Amino acid sequence: MSISAETKIRVRYADTDQMKMVYYGKFFEYFEQGRSDLLRDIGMPYPEIERMGYYLPVIEAHARYLKAARYDDLLIVKTIVNDAPQARIRIEYKVHHDETNELLAEGHTVHSFVNAATGRPTRAPEQFLETLSEAVSRAAAAKSQP
Repeated sequence: MSISAETKIRVRYADTDQMKMVYYGKFFEYFEQGRSDLLRDIGMPYPEIERMGYYLPVIEAHARYLKAARYDDLLIVKTIVNDAPQARIRIEYKVHHDETNELLAEGHTVHSFVNAATGRPTRAPEQFLETLSEAVSRAAAAKSQP
């Protein structure tokens, strides 16, 4: 099982530090944008998850930086889910420079499904799993097309 989405992000001047490179913490914001776009692309935008009575807080975050990104660079954030979630979902990210396709950073976040009413961890809601499964099927069918 694997599903992915790509998000284009133009580096703003405010994203850079005194060394004229993207400040390392900004990559987590880029990951968040990629995650939001992936959920929207599969038909389960985050506001819908909240309407269903669930939250997806980040419980782990990791990034590895390989090359600098700079002001006005166009970045491609590839967001990937490789495994069906249970009580947690791991989302992976790869950030490439649009022109050179160089890998600039990669990382992952782990999210826990939390019942909004009780604040307690719970299993992934069935509707989320069904939506994810349908998106995986659509992606597999699209790949098999000549």
